[in-house]
Amino acid sequence: MKTAIAVLNRFRKITLWWRQLRGVTPESLAQQRILSGQSWEEFCDTLKAAGASLSFPGTPQDAFNQAEGYRYLTRLTRAGLMAFVEHADPKAPVLHRVVHETVKMGADNPDNYYQTACISGEYEYRIRGRRNSVHYLGFGTQIGHYGQGGGMPPSGYLEASQLAIDDDGCFEIIVSCQPQPNNWLPMQPNSGNLIVRQTFLDRERETPAELSIERICPPGETAVPGRVTPEQVDSGLRSTSTLVAGASLLFAKWARDFQQHSNTLPQFDPEVSTAAGGDPNIIYYHSHWALTADEALLIEVTPPQCEHWNFQLNNYWMESLDYTHFQIHTNKHLAQLEDDGSVRIIVAHQDPGLPNWINTTGHASGTMCFRWIRARQHPQPSTRVVKLSQLQSLQTKQQTATA
Repeated sequence: MKTAIAVLNRFRKITLWWRQLRGVTPESLAQQRILSGQSWEEFCDTLKAAGASLSFPGTPQDAFNQAEGYRYLTRLTRAGLMAFVEHADPKAPVLHRVVHETVKMGADNPDNYYQTACISGEYEYRIRGRRNSVHYLGFGTQIGHYGQGGGMPPSGYLEASQLAIDDDGCFEIIVSCQPQPNNWLPMQPNSGNLIVRQTFLDRERETPAELSIERICPPGETAVPGRVTPEQVDSGLRSTSTLVAGASLLFAKWARDFQQHSNTLPQFDPEVSTAAGGDPNIIYYHSHWALTADEALLIEVTPPQCEHWNFQLNNYWMESLDYTHFQIHTNKHLAQLEDDGSVRIIVAHQDPGLPNWINTTGHASGTMCFRWIRARQHPQPSTRVVKLSQLQSLQTKQQTATA
């Protein structure tokens, strides 16, 4: 896929050069595409083609999983239109939630409150905020975005622990290519995306940081959105459809590869996760899982000293399961540890009456993810599939030990 994207980008550059020789500017070309309807037709054609990701080798072909897959494509479309059409002006950026309770992708973290904004290395920005009580707060700039295809390597990162914060919890961050003396979030000239990750230990009891962003304008200029242009809409539709097709195919390929080590949790390549937009402070363990009605998956590990850790269950399309209504994940705060400091997580279709049960919410298979965040060590979680009847003996042993 990377080779195909590189060839496509090369073709676009050659095409642009040839059009410039003929006096065709990007602005005039966008006008032609909008007036002729070509922008909309290609948008619809690409969305139609994105459906092929649901038939990618290894994808489940039953009606339930396919229905989730089509819902997933509609969610990606909604996210793309919000990011690339509604909030796509780097002159007047807006912090908004693209991934949340009903838009999910790439093993989105149930403990995270994600925000993003369109930026450009051509400008400088100011983020104003109040820290509040959320456990972890991190800011990152990235090169490119999902709508362009390919990866999103980081171009700068800043954590709350590195911030100078006033006594009332307020702070300011300057986002720029040029170094700043205090609270600086670096960019590069080709940076195109700001991402904010807020991580909860207990979402119900913690308050997320209050944040806003503005472009730092020269004297006499105000940071208001520009008038919509054919070029913006043409580009936005193209980026949206590229997101839907590219992200769905990328994660379908990942899910297929995860089936090679189903029901285990090997470490995921940090370079691959970072290039795809992952947090550079996180070590990921991605995999596939599959259980029959009378089976359970036991995950056991002793957590090291770390900022945070969690485990989550996803459907095949790497969407986190419904964490609003079901217990589909656990973390450093929520999990009940054993006396020796280890933790045993139980993935099962029904409640076994034991701590740290992860609900499959009616799924027979899917993907899963374990994370260590800012950990001093990265122990390998062990896994084993057992019969539900065997869990009763674990419960009996636990009750005997605590009697």
